[in-house]
Amino acid sequence: MDPSPSAPLPPGILFGAAYYAEYHQSERLELDLDLMQAAGFTVIRVGESVWSTWEPRDGEFDLEWLAPVLDGAHRRGIDVILGTPTYAVPPWLQTAHPEIAGERRTGEQIPWGARQEVDYTHPAFRFHAERVIRAILKRYADHPAIIGYQVDNEPGLELFHNHGVFTRFVRDLKARYGDVATLNREWGLTYWSHRIDDWSELWRPDGNTFPQYDLAWRRFQAEQTTEFIAWQADLVAEYRRDEQFTFTCLQYPRRGLDDERLNRRLDVTAGNPYYGMQDHLDATRELPQPNYWTTTGVAGLLRQADRIYSSKQARYLVTETNAQAIGTADANFPPYPGQLKQAAYLFLSRGAAMIEYWHWHTLPYGAETYWGGILPHSLEPGRVYEEVAELGAELRRLGGNLDGYVPDADVAVLWSNPSRFAMQYMPPLNTGGEADDESYEHIVTAFHRGAVDAGRQARIMHLDQALDLGAPELARRFPVLVAAGLYISTDAELALLREYADLGGHLVLGIRTGYADEEARARVAIQPAHLHEAAGVRYEEFSNLEAPVAVHGTGLLELNESATAKWWIDGLIPTGAATLARYEHPRFGDFPAVTTNPHGDGRITVVGCVPSPALAEGLLQWAGGASTAATLADSVDHPLTVSSGTTPDGRRTWFVFNWGWKPQSLRLASTVTDALTGELLPAGTEVPLDAWATRTFTTARPEQRADSNERTHP
Repeated sequence: MDPSPSAPLPPGILFGAAYYAEYHQSERLELDLDLMQAAGFTVIRVGESVWSTWEPRDGEFDLEWLAPVLDGAHRRGIDVILGTPTYAVPPWLQTAHPEIAGERRTGEQIPWGARQEVDYTHPAFRFHAERVIRAILKRYADHPAIIGYQVDNEPGLELFHNHGVFTRFVRDLKARYGDVATLNREWGLTYWSHRIDDWSELWRPDGNTFPQYDLAWRRFQAEQTTEFIAWQADLVAEYRRDEQFTFTCLQYPRRGLDDERLNRRLDVTAGNPYYGMQDHLDATRELPQPNYWTTTGVAGLLRQADRIYSSKQARYLVTETNAQAIGTADANFPPYPGQLKQAAYLFLSRGAAMIEYWHWHTLPYGAETYWGGILPHSLEPGRVYEEVAELGAELRRLGGNLDGYVPDADVAVLWSNPSRFAMQYMPPLNTGGEADDESYEHIVTAFHRGAVDAGRQARIMHLDQALDLGAPELARRFPVLVAAGLYISTDAELALLREYADLGGHLVLGIRTGYADEEARARVAIQPAHLHEAAGVRYEEFSNLEAPVAVHGTGLLELNESATAKWWIDGLIPTGAATLARYEHPRFGDFPAVTTNPHGDGRITVVGCVPSPALAEGLLQWAGGASTAATLADSVDHPLTVSSGTTPDGRRTWFVFNWGWKPQSLRLASTVTDALTGELLPAGTEVPLDAWATRTFTTARPEQRADSNERTHP
């Protein structure tokens, strides 16, 4: 991978909110900043949403309105992140240059009136964007309050079909394939008479039916987003001080986004994890699971946190998250008391170095009228403000205790953006009678949730990162590696998985892994390709499921009676592997549900379905060995969860959560110190946790120190 630029994050935990004094209907800057200071704020984010305020008319800039905000924050010791305003263009620009409008289909412009409607590769847009960026930075880059810069905001929303974008796509294909003969061969264009004789004959993506074409198109679209953000970061680099950092904030489901490649050009990862509150965080309940810009459940919240960490395998910034109810006027579900603190500590436990809320005050107008801020519509501090202030006081007491923090990982779960792209175009799963373009997320999430429910901590890792790390280091750091849904994979990537097991790791394979190559061509090979001999199992046929199928263990694997296969079954045929679980079905009962086989110094376990939570939990309990949480407490049962990590001095910090209404308790297996009070708690202490409570501990003495990047598995 390309080396990432690096600017140090300031010590301690950054805590605050997005703040837009310009959105107020009356002047209250000093009052707002006083309230922020009283709540323990150390940072605010400003400026990224109001291009038309920075530049109300073409070439006429109003730059002084922000100075009182920066000056007032600095006087109170509150740092500032300054954003570039390029994601929401002013009316005069779209009126003067209608050609910059993005096209969702060829010739069909995105109507203006929201945000992110613009083709950000267009030269006219770039000219005006660069001009306003330079004007803002020239005015404020030297301001002592500013510690970092956010470029743009949640990029990658649209896939642009504009003429200029398609022209560059064809040029990219020419550079990649060289000639049309190679393209014809690699994409299989003989099929349905699609062979081309000249590059000018390549059809537009609107009517495309080839998965090979679509994968190239999706990769190219993600590259446009990466290039756009890198272009802005390069502009910022001309003005910023050495100690200032640059990032963009991400919504991870964006279709025009490859988060890992984009973040190679930035100093730190930042994400906007929104989540269902109230009963959606009750670990004793099972509610529907949205997967776009919100998630539901504790495991869903953890997955968002782990995805942000995955982009750089490093600490990250939470630039936006829930303060009150989020979404449309019919989605009013503010957090129960305690849930804001729980979510913040969960993010910290999985590597966050900043918690920022969206946003300071609830707006009286606009699309986000009912997207609640820390202050309600009355602008009077209330229950949410008091909880945020209580959290701010606790984070001050934690101070720099999390500097250099690395979250623990009992299980590594591999992630592949190309596989996500491919499964969005040709989804393998069918839910509700329709092809499900979140098939990739469903497959991977099933195993990530299984790890959470089994009391294990998961590390999501991009396939490129795993390749860079290499099989010996993967096997040393991660005793269990999950490779599920890796539909798009190279021979080298599959060899890495095989070598990982050979060197002592426990490889858990899920459906679709290795089925297609890097061009999205189904491999002409026995499946699972390059792994079937080592796994001691193969399959010839596979089936969608219209209803869950019960799964029972064979004695080697104990399963809850609610364990099922969901959505899909591979017809596994053992060629030496032992059967761990079977289906209860007149036909599918002919096949194992789960097999396992020793390979070298390790093991390969194959799961022939999308596992239900009960099946995934039982599997990961069996595969994972001892959990890190077991060194804190002998028993951690639902609705309790434990997250932890280490700092460079060898200390381990523990975060314990009670996700429910019923008070719980935890019996300590080792001596720890309460991180907030300093109280020493000896092994055997019964620690109470009220409803929706969070407790934070540190080890009383340094434990065996891990290497600079990871801990050793207990």
